[in-house]
Amino acid sequence: MRKSETETLICVPIMGDSIDIMKININKAKLAGADLVEIRLDSLKIFHPSQDLNTLIKDHILPQLFTYRPKWEGGMNVGDDNKRLEVLRLAMELGADYIDVELQVADQFYDSIRGKTLNKTKVIVSSHNYQHTPSVEDLGKLVARIQATGADIVKIATTAVEITDVARMFQTMVHSQVPFIGLVMGDRGLISRILCAKFGGYLTFGTLESGVVSAPGQPTIKDLLDLYNFRQVGPDTKVYGIIGKPVGHSKSPILHNGAFKSVGFDGVYVFLLVDDLTNFLRTYSSTDFVGFSVTIPHKEAAVKCCDEVDPVAKSIGAVNCIIRRPTDGKLIGYNTDYVGAISAIEEGVLQGRHDGGGTAVSPLAGKMFVVIGAGGAGKALAYGAKEKGARVVIANRTYDRARELADVIGGDALALADLDNYHPEDGMILANTTSIGMQPNVDETPISKHALKSYSLVFDAVYTPKMTRLLKEAEESGATVVTGLEMFLGQAYGQFEKFTGMPAPKQLFKKITENL
Repeated sequence: MRKSETETLICVPIMGDSIDIMKININKAKLAGADLVEIRLDSLKIFHPSQDLNTLIKDHILPQLFTYRPKWEGGMNVGDDNKRLEVLRLAMELGADYIDVELQVADQFYDSIRGKTLNKTKVIVSSHNYQHTPSVEDLGKLVARIQATGADIVKIATTAVEITDVARMFQTMVHSQVPFIGLVMGDRGLISRILCAKFGGYLTFGTLESGVVSAPGQPTIKDLLDLYNFRQVGPDTKVYGIIGKPVGHSKSPILHNGAFKSVGFDGVYVFLLVDDLTNFLRTYSSTDFVGFSVTIPHKEAAVKCCDEVDPVAKSIGAVNCIIRRPTDGKLIGYNTDYVGAISAIEEGVLQGRHDGGGTAVSPLAGKMFVVIGAGGAGKALAYGAKEKGARVVIANRTYDRARELADVIGGDALALADLDNYHPEDGMILANTTSIGMQPNVDETPISKHALKSYSLVFDAVYTPKMTRLLKEAEESGATVVTGLEMFLGQAYGQFEKFTGMPAPKQLFKKITENL
């Protein structure tokens, strides 16, 4: 039934009030590229077991897994267990491809079918933990308990309190001698649903629509196939990702996965929602995890977590790219942020000028350059602007942090609250490096509109949305604007080259970002 013995299947959960709705969704799942569907019988409002099962099995266009999840295991069925198991038995008798039985009632279920010859149905025995993920030792014991029931396939779903919990599931999966479905629920468990194709999971779940899930953290089948190139992920696939908190807004996975696909590079790039960076890097220390992009709030902590740090990144005090050196497994930290942002701002200044520049001296030389924010990206821009000969001013919510950075690079400091009344000269450059104005807070801006008339160019590192309130108001005030997408592209070029050792496909990157 599987395309090959080792290929992880994609299963679409089918929830619906009626059999008719389910049939429509099964068709959609087939068109979307599913290998099988999970029929959630507990979601039906009206259910006539023998008639409905007969209809579904007789007319099936895809292999079907029947699940009748009780409330006590996170499902919707509040009825009697015996009746529930009877329905699953009936599904077997009618020739269902798979059924799912909860571990708690598995012995009881197997007792009831003893001595019957029941076709080809594969029985998945499942255990769900909605609180946490047990230790590797306890997961191993759980696998053994499930195997002992006589299960054809073992299914364990746990919950990620931290992303490091998922590593224990991968370890269990790799060592499992039986077909094994191992998924870790919640946002921090997302990688379990993608990388199971690398570590040998039997199947993963992908939903038809985003938000309509049968368990927390499920991706859509479209994302599995188109964003993560799930069919290409295998044992040798190298893992990359974006480390941040929050991280779901990042467009890096679209960019890097698109580029990997186009150049035929065997890598996958995932979202890594990380609470504790040290713990994350210590846990995922195998050579499978090759490179990471680092975003807010981990860029400064990343400097301490690397074995070696590039001199530029060290002087900036922020790392946005970590590579595991293949020769010795050491972590090397780089900063590609400042290159991307500074070159985009230089181009913007030149476009705003009518003489076209054309000298070897940077168009930023001698300019008053105001940086909002003193975090990782703020440091990168301040450092880059200073290097190009600009006079740098740091504005930050807390004045002390602004002062600290200004002292390090040799510039002035300002509390963000005073920025509205700060205009020592006209034609200044403004760069926002904070998350002010990022989705969902699109109505926020770090500076009032009247103050923007002192600036000839305004840059915003935020790129979701592309045109922030700050940039719209700057444009209305007559300034040249440079969007965060320009910086994003510049740093992505540098990271792609460090990740793969290949030149970045710049035109492709530009094309992908135009559609974002």
